[in-house]
This record gives sequence, structure tokens and C-alpha cells, in this order.
Amino acid sequence: MAWTRSFTSLRTVAGALALSVVISACGQSAQQQSGGSDASRIGGNVNVLATWGGDEQDSFLAMVKPFEDRTGVRIQYEGTRDLNAVLTTRVQGGNPPDVAGLPGPGQMAELARGGRLIDLSSVVDMASLQADYSQDWIRLGQVDNRLVGIFIKTSLKGQIWHNPAAFNQAGYSIPHTWDETMALSERIAQSGTAPWCIGLESGAASGWPGTDWIENIVLRQSGTDVYDRWYSGQLRWTSPEIQRAWQTWGQIVGNPSMVFGGRQGILATNFGDAGAQLFTTPPRCYLHQQGSFISSFYTKSNPNLQAAQDFDFFMFPPFDQAQASSSIEVAGDLFGMFKDTPQARALMQYLVTPEAQSIWTRRGGAISPNRQVGADAYPDIMTAKAAQTMISASTVRFDASDLMPEGMNNAFMRGLLDYVNDPTRLNEILTSLDRVQADTYSR
Repeated sequence: MAWTRSFTSLRTVAGALALSVVISACGQSAQQQSGGSDASRIGGNVNVLATWGGDEQDSFLAMVKPFEDRTGVRIQYEGTRDLNAVLTTRVQGGNPPDVAGLPGPGQMAELARGGRLIDLSSVVDMASLQADYSQDWIRLGQVDNRLVGIFIKTSLKGQIWHNPAAFNQAGYSIPHTWDETMALSERIAQSGTAPWCIGLESGAASGWPGTDWIENIVLRQSGTDVYDRWYSGQLRWTSPEIQRAWQTWGQIVGNPSMVFGGRQGILATNFGDAGAQLFTTPPRCYLHQQGSFISSFYTKSNPNLQAAQDFDFFMFPPFDQAQASSSIEVAGDLFGMFKDTPQARALMQYLVTPEAQSIWTRRGGAISPNRQVGADAYPDIMTAKAAQTMISASTVRFDASDLMPEGMNNAFMRGLLDYVNDPTRLNEILTSLDRVQADTYSR
């Protein structure tokens, strides 16, 4: 699929993150001046639809507050966890938002090819964008060589979080391979405590945290070629490689002693709440696999937690010690413009600036794709560590489910819920996903 170029290497993301760069007045891009619109007050409203609620919604509203103050434009924000359905309904009904967070590059391509998204190359200053962003991030916002989406924040995936104090007190050590991880899991389970906490509940998007599990397993167990052919629809779900990845995950979710709350706990626990069990006394679990954003959920429910002291992470381990241990998965939040208005243009120009993105990164839960955002814009050692991990990775791939067509992504999430509910149905589930693949990729 031409619109999705896998990150063969994200060495260039070092530029996109540029932890060593400090923002200075002379370093502000021309885009920031135009985006901030200090020169004039526009007034009016911008309707914004996105998936964020809770802390993420608060961070976005804080991010756009200086824009509102300078331009007089009022942001009318609508958050929904069922972004795919709400956005599709509004677009098809002729009532799209002015600006929206996009469900992912796959869905972005469908909207763009349907003529729904505005070409942003005439909206943002492309010279400034290319100076401030890695070409990889720009390329992922393009469909048929047209820029239709911009990343306003990114995240690292495949982190396995733990409570260092509880971990050390129990005598556990950080594993370096998948076999070591499973050996540790079995040791914890034998002590009478579930090793893992997993929550798949997320409203209409329930199941998405499981996609990260399968993707990280495929990437590390079978390599980048399999990963690329799989998300692009060239490798069937019933292939031995993909089937093996599900079975590997099944060693954890299919064993009631491996996950706190068992099967029903996995299905009923919200993704943002699952990790709270790391911090009980005694812990109800010791391991929680989730992306870099989850630290803000930890501190919201436990305000006294200190990064590095109370929570830390190691990366999803390789399956073969000979493999590159730094293969990682990343994701990001794309914004697209559906209505070409002065207010929407000004907002899109502002959202790509280091000023805007630094507001969110300082609040936690985000890594900026803008290379002008410096190390001082990260609030704690954990976020800086995640950004550094992204920089130093030798092999990086974008979230596979976000690169799939919407119908395939939705079926993937439903299949994961069905699998957790009854792992014996794996063949039936994968065969069904093959049928969806044949349908959605042929359109």
C-alpha cells in the first residue's frame, strides 16, 4: 500500500524527537508565528472531534488555550471513544467536524480517497514542517502523495511496566528474552500472585490493547518482513507465523493464574485502570504491558507515585537472543481537516508548532514528533527514557492495526475479545479474519 511506508529505520526520528535540542526564541519556526496568529484575532469557532477523554482531553484543551487567547477562536471539543463510528456517521451525513483526530493511517487513507480530507500542503507551511518534522512522520500523513494528516503527538509501544520496589523486594530480575519473561511469569504465578495485569475494555474500541500484544509478538517473533506483509494484507491471518503469535499470547491470557482477575478481569477492566494493581500492598500483579502514555494514568490514580522509583519499564523482549533486541513499535495521533475555514487553518498551523506540542509533553503522556521540542519539555525521567528508546532503536515499525483498513482493524479487535473469552476458537477466529481481509483489502 503506497500510502504506508514502514519505518525501516527510525534513526531519523532522532531528529523528530531531538532530545538534545533546547527551544530558543531564534529557533521558533515561521510556522509558529503564523499558527499562533499573534498578528490578528480571527474569532469564530472550530469544531474538533477526537477520541480523548479524561487527562488526555485536559491536555489537549490546555494545548489549545494559548491559541484561543491569541486568536479569539473558540475550540468546541467533542470527545468519543467510538471515533470511527461517530466520524463516519457525521461525514456520511454531510456534517463533518471542522477538524478531527483520525482513527489511524488506514482510515485516513479511506477518507482521503473518498475526497473527505483537505490537502494540508496549502494549509501549513511545508518548508517549516519539513524543517521541524522527520520525513517519516510527514510521509505517514500522506495519501497518494498528498498531505492529509499531521501528527501532533506520538507514543512508544511495547513497554512492560513494573513497580521497582515491589519487584526487587520479591527478588525478581528484569528478563531479557521471551523465554526469561515466561519463566518469570511462571515463578510469580507459583507464588500465588498473578504476574500480569491486562485490561481490554475501552468502550466501542474494546480490544485495542490486545492488538499491541499481537503486533509486538509478531514483530519480535517473526521479524519485519512478516510484520509488513501481514498489516498490508499480503499474509493471511491463518498463516503459521500469525497463528503462532496468537498462541504465544494465549500462554498468558489463556491461563487463569497468569492474569489478575482472569478472563473476566481482562475483558471488563478498562485499559487505563489495569496497571493500578501494580501499586497495591501487596501488589496484585507485577507486570503490565502498555504504551508510554500509560504513566499519566498511573499518577492520576496514585498522585504520590514517583517515576523511576515507583514505576519503570523494560521493552518487550526478543524471542531469539540473536535478534536485534531494539525492535520497537510506535504510534501517533493524526489530525485531519474536513472543512476549509480560516479558523480551522489557523488551528492546524498551530498544532504542528513546538509551542503547542510542548504544552502536552510537559503535562505527560506524550512524545512530540516536532524536532524543536527539547529535553526540558518532558516532565519526568520515564518520558525522556521512552523518547530515548525511540531514538536508539535500530528497527521500528508503526502500529500495524492503525495501518489496516477500518473494517480489518475493527474485526481484529473483536477477534481478540472472542479469543480471550474462548481460546479454543482460535482457528475459527483467524479464518473469519481471513475473510474480512479478503473483503477489506480488495476495495
